[in-house]
Amino acid sequence: MQTKHIVSRAWMAGILALAATTVQTITARAADGPPSDRTTAVRTTDFLNSIGVDSTFPDRGQPVEKTIEMVKYVGFRWIRGGIEGLSAKGPTTVQTYLNLHKETGVLFSWGLVSGGTDLGKLIETAKELAAAGALLALEGNNEPNNWGVTYQGEKGGGRAPSWLAVAKLQRALYDAVKSDPALKKYPVWSISENGAERDNVGLQFLTIPKGAGTLMPDGTTYADYAVCHNYIYHPSSPALADNKTWNAADPTSACKVDGLYGNYGVTWARRYRGYAEAELLTLPRVTTETGCQIGGAVTEDIHALNLLSMYLDQFKRGWSYTSVYILRDRTDEGGNQRFGFYGPDYTPRQAALYLHNLTTILADKSALREPGKLDYSIPEEPATVHDMLLHNSDGTFQLIVWGERVKGEDRLAVNLGGTHASVNVYDPTVGTEPVETHSGISSLTLTLSDHPLIIAIRTNVKRADR
Repeated sequence: MQTKHIVSRAWMAGILALAATTVQTITARAADGPPSDRTTAVRTTDFLNSIGVDSTFPDRGQPVEKTIEMVKYVGFRWIRGGIEGLSAKGPTTVQTYLNLHKETGVLFSWGLVSGGTDLGKLIETAKELAAAGALLALEGNNEPNNWGVTYQGEKGGGRAPSWLAVAKLQRALYDAVKSDPALKKYPVWSISENGAERDNVGLQFLTIPKGAGTLMPDGTTYADYAVCHNYIYHPSSPALADNKTWNAADPTSACKVDGLYGNYGVTWARRYRGYAEAELLTLPRVTTETGCQIGGAVTEDIHALNLLSMYLDQFKRGWSYTSVYILRDRTDEGGNQRFGFYGPDYTPRQAALYLHNLTTILADKSALREPGKLDYSIPEEPATVHDMLLHNSDGTFQLIVWGERVKGEDRLAVNLGGTHASVNVYDPTVGTEPVETHSGISSLTLTLSDHPLIIAIRTNVKRADR
């Protein structure tokens, strides 16, 4: 089992700084384009902090002790939570979340969830989490197209003809958070599935720009971050394919699933215009649900490979945080099962094993003040191969190179930009120990197919500045 994450003040400061800013530039290169002379790395902790999961709690039959065990093992850093199912008398209370935070270090996005409108309860419970250092962000309604709301006597979303009630509730949520001294530093995440809005209330914007022609006033601010549920498989893209998860993370109109463009570019239901494609590339964004269901062509191994590459793709393509549905298959309802990292009997699926290996290989609990640079290159990098350079607080560069082929493989050279004292290669589908060890090399050859390899590079420079 992994040891629990220790939440240091530096870790908290780093994650709050990341949450409060717009999407960072992931590297000094354009996505998978030709490298500059030296590529700026990303802090390993920033990537690890992006890895989240949706979960059930005791009110749905999952004891918090089992949740702690699963979260520790896989290495999740945040969980999507909220006031749905929360009660002062239990079985799920604020203390349930505080206990989970204390034992694992996870933070929580805290939302109204499905159909919720109790802003008072949301704010008060969020303040309890914030006081304990357990809060990541505040979140709007979950999929109001499926679960409508009634706010101040007005119905919206669901089967109602208008979304004005949804919009007014989200505006009120934002204003309540930003006017509260204890919460105003935390980011507000928007609702999910705003692309379904039936009338143009402007939820395709974080702040409605001047002259947008929406039903809500210009200047109305809803959120600091856009939210999507960009599930990997979709009626528009149902089959296995090369670059499956890379495409699901695409912020532009090239995305074939329910992505950023269909919710914030041109809404998928009524085609209301939002941001231009160039603006979408830098729009602050998070995913609060994604994943895939085991069945048919999606075997347990494909499920595991998809989730592994999905976390990498999401972060590489500018998503600050990503949460997968779901930690463990639900036993309190029918349908929508076999999505979990764990089966209903708490048996870890291959996805849990692979992600455990990845987070263990990368393990980093500190944060660099400034990540370093490395002059690496991958000549003639195939379209199904992607890369990302991380910098661990112990001074190790961790170059992740991953393939997204359904069949076949690519053999490619990686130039490391100099001769390095130690170069180890790890394969998270095999385990947590190196599969190759080298010393005094400046390049190596990799064979990639459908999963990542991690190249750990120890240079001859001094230990990285913490």
